[in-house]
Order: sequence, then structure tokens, then C-alpha cells
Amino acid sequence: MNDRKIFLSPPHMSGKELAYVREVFESNYIAPLGAFIDRFEKAVCDYTGAERAVALVSGTAAIHLALRVGGVGPGDKVLASTFTFIGSVAPILYQGAEPVFVDSDESWNLDPKLLERAIEREKPKALVVTHLYGQSAKIAEIAEICARHGVMLIEDAAESLGATFDGKQTGTFGRFGIYSFNGNKIVTSGGGGILTGKREDIEKARKLSTQAREDTIWYEHTEVGYNYRMSNVLAAIGTGQMEILSERIRKKREIFAWYREFLGDVEEIAWMPEIEGSRGNRWLTTLLFDRTDPLKVIEALERRNIESRPLWKPMHLQPLFESAGRYGGGVSEDLFARGLCLPSGTALEKEDVAKVAEIVRRVVCS
Repeated sequence: MNDRKIFLSPPHMSGKELAYVREVFESNYIAPLGAFIDRFEKAVCDYTGAERAVALVSGTAAIHLALRVGGVGPGDKVLASTFTFIGSVAPILYQGAEPVFVDSDESWNLDPKLLERAIEREKPKALVVTHLYGQSAKIAEIAEICARHGVMLIEDAAESLGATFDGKQTGTFGRFGIYSFNGNKIVTSGGGGILTGKREDIEKARKLSTQAREDTIWYEHTEVGYNYRMSNVLAAIGTGQMEILSERIRKKREIFAWYREFLGDVEEIAWMPEIEGSRGNRWLTTLLFDRTDPLKVIEALERRNIESRPLWKPMHLQPLFESAGRYGGGVSEDLFARGLCLPSGTALEKEDVAKVAEIVRRVVCS
């Protein structure tokens, strides 16, 4: 059967990006300097309310710089959500620190009760909390706990750009916020990330991202830095994408509503919740099955040229972190075993969603 490919979450251009990239080429500033770097950073600050931003090569690089600027180093412990992508936590190892993982609660995001217990026992330097699949964690409670114990809060908002809690953007509750503009995110620069925070912290991160070059006419270096700068070309794409972020969020939420419309009567299916006070961007539509093996659904969708994937495998189950400490684990393990991410690209039409839903229904109800 020659079905058109339906991807999980492909890039969706607005139409302005090509014109902006043409401006970059005409200016000849295609390296990590140029007007669109400034415009992209400003667009993210204007949208989120962050004080300052620096454009980088990835969200992972942004987390690394947050840890570095925040003083995390060898011998320090850093708490992190276990139910996340490895890019959220690998930078802890870059700094020679020790990750300790915290399980999820009914929200699928980090459990504040377990967090408090972990802080009291581990005395960590920092927490990296992930806002999963575009849904805010219980971030006000988490921020209060961190502030009370003197723990630096880094928000991994890679998946949650545009999501809010009590009307405030995720990524703006802690000392640092990070956003990803990878090709599968709600808006994309083709690759790249943003680190946000206070002016002094971000300017330090900016220096480190340019090989920590000193302000001299020659190349002078007094500390180790990194080549983490974003190019002006990617910033131009990101600028065009930021202009339509609100529309993309609206469409993502509409796609989720369509799935609920088509599958809401299937009792075996449960959906990722949206906690009270929050408004997610619904980056991916995610669900759980009571009895059906998600791999059977994935295989059925693949036969019709439709991409889907399991939920994140928890970090405490990863071979790389087999010796790491953890608090809880059963919730995220159960979510991983029963969960599925469905196609959620913003170019999807309602009939595309209906097609995906019908295949899911057939597998579940067979």
C-alpha cells in the first residue's frame, strides 16, 4: 500500500524563513555573528519574558552552560527528572558531577514530594527539571522547594516553549531556562537551543560559548570555553518560526482535541494530563494503554507509513546510569511500558488524525 508518509513531528515552515535566510546571505554574515542572532534572542525574550538569552547549537549545550555558570563541578550532586531525554542529564557528567534521578507523579512530570526527600538526603547543588511533552511540571511548588533549600533550579523547557503555569512561561521560574529548536520541536531553527536567565549569567555563558575568548585584539584565553555558538543562518530560520509560535501552539492543541474526539470512547486509553493552573503546548499527543502493547500499535502504524514512538525510557533504566542514585522509579517505568507518542505535526489535517486514530482503535479493540 503506497500511503503518504506521516511523520511524528516534522518541521513546518511559515514561509518567511527563506526570505530571512536570503537576507543573511546578502549580508554575508553566515557565521555566529549577525543581525538575526540578536533578533532571535530578542524574540525569545519578548515571548517568554526572560531577561536575557543566548543562542546556542543545542538545548544540551544550554544545559551544560547553565551548570558551568552555576558553579556545578566534580563532587557535586545534581538532581534531575528521570523521565526525560538524555540531553537533559548528560551535561551533568560533562561537569564531573553526579546525577541523582527523581521519579514522576500522576502528572508524568517530576514528583515534588520525592524532590523534597531527595534534597534533604543528597544536599544537591542543582536540579534539572524537565517539562515533559509540552506540559508544565508543578513548577511553582518545585521552585519554592528549591529556593527554600538553596538549590539552583534549571528548567529544561526544550519541549515546552509556550507552555505556561499560572500564566507564566515555563523556563522562567528558575535561575536558568533552556529551549530547544531541534527539527522536531514545536518551532525549529533546524537545530539549536536558547539559554535564558539574568544578564550577568547569560553574558558569562555567551563568553564561554565563544571559546571563552578574552576581550583583546589577539586571541587570549584564561579559561576553558566551548564552540557552542549558533549561526546567523539558523537564527534567521528561528526568527521566522518564533513569529508563528502562537499559531503552532493552537494547532498542536487542536490536534490533541481531534485525537480525543476520535478515541475518547476507548476506555483502555488514558491521556497525559494537563495539571491545574497550566496550559501546555501539546508538543506531542501522548497516551497510555491498559492492556495493549504499544509496540503492536507502532508496528501497525509503520505498515501504513506512519511514524510513532514509545515514551522516553527513564534515565535510571539506561545502562549509562545504572549506578546512579534514584528516588522512586515505578511511575516512570510504568509510563514507559504503556505509553505511545502519536503523530503531532502542525501540518496534519483532521483526516490524517482520523486515519491514525482508526489504526490505533483497530489494534486496541481487536
